[in-house]
Amino acid sequence: MPPKFIKPFLWSADFNKIDLQRDSDRIILNLLNNGTKKATDWLFNYYPEKKIKKAVINHGAKGELSAKSLNYWALVLKINPRQLAKNRA
Repeated sequence: MPPKFIKPFLWSADFNKIDLQRDSDRIILNLLNNGTKKATDWLFNYYPEKKIKKAVINHGAKGELSAKSLNYWALVLKINPRQLAKNRA
């Protein structure tokens, strides 16, 4: 079960039924888009950076992240803009 302090960022799901592995993309994207520093610190400590990058590349450019969040996290994670461009909706 995820820590309680990330519950506000997972408002679209039943928090008691969230599975950290099965729902990893949703958790990652919601926390990157709206999470506090505490929430994103937990995220980067819990999930491997490779998994976070994959979620950003595969879903972030398709509208799952706001434009500001997508640009910020792409810079932080050193994601090549070409990788994002080929996954745009």
